[in-house]
Amino acid sequence: MAAARVLRTWGRSAGWMICVRYFQTCSSGHVLKPKCMCVLGYPSFEYSHPRHLLKTAADSEEDVVETPAVSHDEHTHQEIKGQKTLATPAVRRLAMENNIKLSEVVGSGKDGRILKEDILNYLEKQTGAILPPSPEAEIIAPPPKPKDRTAPIPTSKPPVLTGKDKTEPITGFQKAMVKTMSAALKIPHFGYCDEVDLTELLKLREELKPIALARGIKLSFMPFFIKAASLGLLQFPILNSSVDENCQTITYKASHNIGIAMDTKQGLIVPNVKNVQICSVFEIAAELNRLQNLGSLGQLSTADLAGGTFTLSNIGSIGGTYAKAVILPPEVAIGALGSIKTLPRFNQKGEVYKAQIMNVSWSADHRIIDGATMSRFSNLWKSYLENPAFMLLDLK
Repeated sequence: MAAARVLRTWGRSAGWMICVRYFQTCSSGHVLKPKCMCVLGYPSFEYSHPRHLLKTAADSEEDVVETPAVSHDEHTHQEIKGQKTLATPAVRRLAMENNIKLSEVVGSGKDGRILKEDILNYLEKQTGAILPPSPEAEIIAPPPKPKDRTAPIPTSKPPVLTGKDKTEPITGFQKAMVKTMSAALKIPHFGYCDEVDLTELLKLREELKPIALARGIKLSFMPFFIKAASLGLLQFPILNSSVDENCQTITYKASHNIGIAMDTKQGLIVPNVKNVQICSVFEIAAELNRLQNLGSLGQLSTADLAGGTFTLSNIGSIGGTYAKAVILPPEVAIGALGSIKTLPRFNQKGEVYKAQIMNVSWSADHRIIDGATMSRFSNLWKSYLENPAFMLLDLK
């Protein structure tokens, strides 16, 4: 029986179909030999055998040999003298890219099929080049991570101490502080903090400074703080009191002798302005100037230091926002004033403005003063400073 097999190869610009006719020469051997071949192209084609001898889709795929997209000239060297060159399209493309004739390569696959390894071995023998065994991208190892940089350790020599320890007795103001602070440890402290908007007070002070300088007085914020505290003590007299050592009796002080903590060369000292309740702001400023001058010279008298009933510590003049002040016995309350800072705040209309904010930290003797009393006093003191005109209503 005669049979026909179809070989197809496709070019880039036109398709070619090769038809090979075989016939059986032996009834028992099933040996097929090529008899004729026709090349069909389109749009028109020619063939040299009757159409009814062609066999198409019913044939098995093992007899169909596909070639890569090559030209007609390249096809001639892939089939030499009517012999088939068996290779997959990937192998043919690899050969074409490296300009290798498949007829010159000895196939090691089944029925002489040319494998990918055969192309690589052939290329290695011809050029000495070694191609990668697979088309997968080469895996490049990530670069080594740099070692963590550490700061160099200084190799300086340890300091050699050439001096000797010195021991000296505690005297003067330091000895008095030891006694006072030891007694303060027996007092159960509680704290209360708030912030005060000094924007209006700042404007008032700027207006009054030239007038005070004309009288020979340096006007700071402290005279206003002291006078506002005295007005508050009139409403909450328990904060201007003292308690006996056994905490059996309370003594309400008639005078508002408000102490001011000062940092001097001799150490921390707390002189006080006497009878603030009957003094004006200018009189308080004048007395405060005197105490500060004497304190810087170390010439404060015992009378200047004794008799305090309430204390304010202006720690903000050095730095800091909050402080936990320690009560000076026999007093029962103290306030620590922080530094004044410019911060954004909202007014009653919801508008942002620059505010001069100061924080205050109160400490009180919790044996006789409760938190509500301290809070109410702080609110009153705060209202006098935020609205300086309010002080005129309570001045006597």
